[in-house]
This record gives sequence, structure tokens and C-alpha cells, in this order.
Amino acid sequence: MRIHTLLDDAAQRHPHRTAVVDHSHRWSYEELRQRSVNLADLFQALGLRPGDRIAVRSGGAGFAAILFAASYADLTLAPLSAGMRPFQLRAVLADIDPALVIGVGPAAVDVPILARSSTRFREISETLDAPVVDWHRTAASSIGGGQAALAFLMYTSGSSAQPKGVMCPHDRVLFATRAIGQSLNYQSDDVVLSCVPPSFDYGLYQILLATAAGAQWETLGPGEGLALLGRIASSRATVVPVVPEIATALLRLAARTAPPAPRSVRLFTNTGARMSPRLADGLRSAFPGAAVAHMYGLTECKRATILEPDGDLARPESVGRAIPGTVVRIVDSRGRPLPVGQVGEVVVEGEHVMEGYWRDEELSAVTFRVAAGRRRLRTGDRGRLDVDGYLYLHGRHDDVFTHRGVRSSVAELEAAALDVAGVDGAAVVPPDKEGPLTLVAATALPAATVLTELARRLEPAKVPDRCVTVDALPVTQRGKVDRSRLREIILA
Repeated sequence: MRIHTLLDDAAQRHPHRTAVVDHSHRWSYEELRQRSVNLADLFQALGLRPGDRIAVRSGGAGFAAILFAASYADLTLAPLSAGMRPFQLRAVLADIDPALVIGVGPAAVDVPILARSSTRFREISETLDAPVVDWHRTAASSIGGGQAALAFLMYTSGSSAQPKGVMCPHDRVLFATRAIGQSLNYQSDDVVLSCVPPSFDYGLYQILLATAAGAQWETLGPGEGLALLGRIASSRATVVPVVPEIATALLRLAARTAPPAPRSVRLFTNTGARMSPRLADGLRSAFPGAAVAHMYGLTECKRATILEPDGDLARPESVGRAIPGTVVRIVDSRGRPLPVGQVGEVVVEGEHVMEGYWRDEELSAVTFRVAAGRRRLRTGDRGRLDVDGYLYLHGRHDDVFTHRGVRSSVAELEAAALDVAGVDGAAVVPPDKEGPLTLVAATALPAATVLTELARRLEPAKVPDRCVTVDALPVTQRGKVDRSRLREIILA
């Protein structure tokens, strides 16, 4: 099965229910399906063949149509961040070797880069807005047999110099979608409002989760972040996926607004980075009736654990238990299971573990394994399990360092900083050779006050040498702290 079966089922069950909404489009499930089929026909007319790859730098309702069209035409979709700079874009496009690059609206692509290659660029707004007819027709290429192409190539940063493409087969994407949907319980009457870009799998899967449930998916476009609170109210959003930086901005908007925050939200989800207890409590306070669900995952397996809504109140710091049909283990440096409570590497097993890294067999062999017939992912993250199977993270293996003769971890110091009232975000920059241990804190507090408060929470050898304060931490397009820019901030 391919991912477009989610859309086929939704269009059959709820043809006239609203499927996707952005600033200029509102399509029902029957309209979304037909527009996706039209695009699949266009791809065939352009000479694209099953297995070809298309790169997409866009968002909104158009992206949803492209996503399912690629599945109908048996093409592999590579969503790329609109914020990717030419240096990285050039390398990533060379890695993908796409048959087509797509933009929607303003052509969000560096055309000079394409001019130096054989790749074609297509702007498809007219195709998206064409009249909808005969939506029951099936795209011709979707009824054939044989091995389906990969559903996605999802590019993610890591230890390598350039982003690496995670190969995501259809069956594993569908498995992950169903397991996550079962854990979060998306409903057909939900309105899922996302301002997370689809180049980040957290944003992309909101389309799949909403479609699987027959729910309504709405999205904010680039530069619309300040409209988030208003869109929650106008759309009567019930599910809002966030990362800590988005949640912080949302609470600031709510504090400046005279009317009380909308009461329609029933669930905030969080992933990408740890959300502090203070921030989670702030969301619950500002949005009465809303719960917060903490999650942990990687692009390499989409999602590993989910904590039941408001489970953080009973189990602070936990990121939940393994999603249905999967297993999370803690192992030592030799891959041997560790007992409950001991910290080691987090290993994820299940049918949601992806295929490997595109054109990188060496790195794939290190990270992805098959043991006893089950796919296994070595995450590189450190954590422990409690007696009930709940996971607690302790940073990454490469986030452990020695300072003043004492071993410390980035996660430990950042958690202590987030415990300081008035600190909305924290990022630790470990010492470089003999350099200082530095904390970058998003706060209005004086740096000296932050360090004083940390001295009350940490043993002396672990207190940072210096603190740099900022209005907000720099983040990547995926909502994670941009650690490459932290040193620039420190130097400045």
C-alpha cells in the first residue's frame, strides 16, 4: 500500500468535509484527491517515470496535493526547506538528482543553481487552481503492481557536514502514521493547525495524521507566525503541534492580547526539543482545557515514544512510552541491554524504522541494523527507562564533556537553566579545548543572576563560566536550536 490510500479512504468516507486550508485555499477531501490526481497526470505528461525523485520547496495546501500526487505517480518526494541556503541546496540537489523541482506561488528555489544542472523547475499554481472534475477517476499509474518507490527522502542534519537523506518507504510511513494516530487519538472533527514546515517531518506527518482521521488540516505560511493566536481563534483549532520556541512565542502573544485565549484547543504536542515544565504549565494556563503531549522521535524512525496528554504532571521529564507495535531499549557501548534505571544509548525497534540513508551505505550500516527479524535504530541519544517503560532522556553521547575535571552533559546543564524562573530557553556550548563553558539563555534576567541561580542548582564544577543572554534562541527551520549560530552569538 502507498500513502495515497489514506486520501482515497478519506475522500470515500468524507468527500465534502474540509481537508486542507491555507491563506488562499480551502479544499474538501474530494477536491484534494482530484487535484492530486491532476498533478499525477501532469507528472506523467512531463515524462516522469516511476521511481523518479521530485524536490519540493513549498508549503500550504499545494504541498498536500503534491505529496499525494507523488504517491499516485509512484515518485519519491523530497521536501526541502525554503530557508536552505545555496551552499546546502547545491549539495542536497546533487544528492537527490531530482527529475523535477517544484515551487508553489513565488518560485521558492535558487534558479541559478538549477541552471547549472539538467533538473527542470516547475511552478504549478495554475494546475492546483484548475477546475475539479471527475474526482472518482484513479490515476493510471497508481493501479499497477510491482515494488513502489520510496515515499519520501527526508533531509536531516547530523554529524555529517551536509544534511543526509533518510529513505522512507510507504509501508513504514503508514505504520508510523497509524501508531502515532492511535496514541494521540486524532478525531474526524479535529482541526489541526500547524505552523511547522513540511520539510520537517513533524509538519509533514500532520497532513498524514489529519487525513487518516478525516480531520481538517490548516497551515500558516512563512511570515505568518504572529498570526498564530488569531488563526487558532478563527479556525477553532483543536490540535496545535508546537516546538518550544513556537510555544514561547505563542504565550508571549497571548499575554499581550486583551481577550482570553481561545478555548477550542484540546491538545498541544511537542517534539524536536525538550519543553520545560514551566512552558507546558503556561500553555495549560493560557489555554484552559488544553493538554500537552510530549514526544520523542527522529526522522530515522519518525516517532519513538509518546507521553499520554498531561502525563508530565505525574512523570516530570519523561517523553513517554514506545508507540504501539514498537520497542525502546537501553543498551551499553557494546549493544548489551541495560537494566531499568541505568543510562545508556536509546535503541528503537519496529516497522517504523526507516530504510537507511540515501547513497550512504557506510553510515546506514552503523545506524540501522536488523536483529532477530526486527529493524533496529541506534539513535545516539542517551536515556533510561523506568519500571513502567517510560523513557527519560539524558542528552547525546557527543553532548558529554569534562570541565574542571568533572564530567557533565549539555542536557543536565540546560535542564538546570530552564528551572530558573524567567529563563525561556537555554543552550549550552561546551568548552573548546581550554575555552570557557558558556550558557546562552533566552531571558530578560541579567547574566549574573542566571549564573547565581545555576550555582544553587549545580555543583560548583558544573556551573558555566559565562552566560550570554538573548531575546530568543536561534533555531533551524525544523524548530531545533541552531547550535552552529550559538558560537557566532557568543563571539558577537
